[in-house]
Amino acid sequence: MAIKMLFTPNGPIAVSGDLSELKLTDSTGQPIDVSGEKKIFLCRCGGSVTKPFCDGTHTTIGFQAAEAAVMSQG
Repeated sequence: MAIKMLFTPNGPIAVSGDLSELKLTDSTGQPIDVSGEKKIFLCRCGGSVTKPFCDGTHTTIGFQAAEAAVMSQG
C-alpha cells in the first residue's frame, strides 16, 4: 500500500500506509523506527516536545498553517 500524507488543517501531517517502507531519520541521520505503526502524526508547528511526532501542542499555541501551497512564478 502506498504511503499517504495528509496535511491536516492547522495540525500535524498524518502519514499512513506501508510505513515499513518509510525511511524516517532524525537531524543526525539516525533512523527512527516506525515499522509496526499503522499511522503516525508528524509535527508541523515546531512546538512538540516529541519531535518529529505531534504531541498536540499546536492546539495550545494557536498554530495556523498555510492552507495552500504557493505556486512559484516562473
